[in-house]
Amino acid sequence: MANITIWHNPKCGTSRNALALLQEQGHAVTIVEYLKSPPDAATLAGVAAAVGGAQALLRTRGTDAEARGLPAADDATVLAAMQADPILINRPVVIGPRGTVLARPPEKALETL
Repeated sequence: MANITIWHNPKCGTSRNALALLQEQGHAVTIVEYLKSPPDAATLAGVAAAVGGAQALLRTRGTDAEARGLPAADDATVLAAMQADPILINRPVVIGPRGTVLARPPEKALETL
C-alpha cells in the first residue's frame, strides 16, 4: 500500500472524510496537523505550486482572507500570510506517490495513489 501524507484539521469534516477514505483503503497515512505544525516556507511553496498556485491553496471561507485582500494578492504575499497564519491554508492536502491534491471533495485524495 502507498504511503500518504495528509495535512489535516480534525475539526474539518472534509478532512476527516478524506483521512477515513484513505485509511479504509488500507494505506499508511502520515497525519500532519498543519495548524499545530505548519509547513516551512519551501514546503508550503512546493505544495502550492503542485495544486495550482497559492490562490488554489488559499482558504477564504471562515477566514479573514478577503478582508486582507488575499484573493487578489500575488503568490508571495499569499504564501507569507499562510506561513504566518496557517488557518489560511485550505485542507485537506494529500501528498502521495502520484502527486499532491487539495482533496475537495474527499474522493480527490484517491488521485494521489
